[in-house]
Amino acid sequence: MCLAIPSRIIRIDGQTATIEVSGVQSQTSLILLEDAQVGDYVIVHAGYAIQILDAEAALETLDLLRQAAAAAEDDPPA
Repeated sequence: MCLAIPSRIIRIDGQTATIEVSGVQSQTSLILLEDAQVGDYVIVHAGYAIQILDAEAALETLDLLRQAAAAAEDDPPA
């Protein structure tokens, strides 16, 4: 199973982007996207950015993931 977490592009160098989510930075290839820009939110799979997301949808998704993580901490599985 794969969980797609929106990641924000903070730097682009050629076809490689530095992305960030929750303070964690990593590198991803932009070779599959034509118009990615610094500040865009992208979905990454296997080291490749595969989709640009609307910023509002990306932020909503990140908020829902934070809420789910908080709920899991408050009520861990038995």
